[in-house]
Amino acid sequence: MTMTSDAKAASLVETSMVDFVAGHPGLRYVFFGGKGGVGKTVMAGMNAVHLAQAGKRTLLASTNPVHSLSGLLDQDVFGKPTAVTGVGNLWAYEIDTHDAIERSKREIREKIQWFLKFAEISTKADEFVDAATMNPAFEESAMFENMVDLMFKDEYDVYVFDTAPTANARRLLGMSKVYGLWVEKMLKSREEAQSLREALSFTRKKEEEDPLMLYLVDFRERIRHAHELLTDPERTAFFFVTLPEALPIAVIRRFIDWFTDFGIPVGGVVVNMVIRPEAGEAAPDFVRNRIEMQSGYLDEIGERFPGQVRAVVPLFDSDIRGVESITRASGAIFG
Repeated sequence: MTMTSDAKAASLVETSMVDFVAGHPGLRYVFFGGKGGVGKTVMAGMNAVHLAQAGKRTLLASTNPVHSLSGLLDQDVFGKPTAVTGVGNLWAYEIDTHDAIERSKREIREKIQWFLKFAEISTKADEFVDAATMNPAFEESAMFENMVDLMFKDEYDVYVFDTAPTANARRLLGMSKVYGLWVEKMLKSREEAQSLREALSFTRKKEEEDPLMLYLVDFRERIRHAHELLTDPERTAFFFVTLPEALPIAVIRRFIDWFTDFGIPVGGVVVNMVIRPEAGEAAPDFVRNRIEMQSGYLDEIGERFPGQVRAVVPLFDSDIRGVESITRASGAIFG
């Protein structure tokens, strides 16, 4: 007897999102990622609303340069944490990418000017700033700094992050390790340069503080703490959202392995936009064909991600927009 799509969906979930959250009472940093267009923002919104209604002071934040939180919530949340109308304990925040980049540029310029003055180098800082900020990864770096700032302020019980498409999220979260390796090399080079300078100098005192060295030591501690938080399985979980389609499955299959290798705890997989089998009754061939196609991919999801599926969310017949709509839809995950 052939198993229906509903039965397949139910069989995929061994540990539900409700059970996962209950089993991780210390969970504080929740990330949702996946290929573009799979519904990351909606899934993050459902989880944030549920957590807030459960009594947790919750921040729903978007690190995606192409924001859609304001549209989902039907409320302007751009540029600063904003109380969400209709839900107690919930704030939302679309991080201003342009502001984050400009602030990072200012900070880099100040640090370079600081170093050049200390090193008695007359070159202007602008050339160094341009070289540093033209790097393609600079935007992710600025967003990473904003994300870490939010986490370190520790103003909320739970932080739910709607991330950029997975490749960008990989670079974003991976920066804690990349920065850590970079700063260790910089510290070693700086120590060697300082020792050489002291050996060659007859005028400077050995005990004179090096501002760049002080900055690097402080930055190393900041990155160490960020890496500690992002790799703690009791406090952090990254959930991958997929559709029952070939490309989204292939994307998260690749990145689940990468996140695991990198030490970022994977909370599981949420399968979105599954067409209920009854929708195919007396429906056009297109709909019946889509149901059959999805059925095959649900089988593949069960094989690729055994024990990792936390919820299977149906394709709703209307857009999810506004708190009431999000609350009703969240029953598909937390019902």
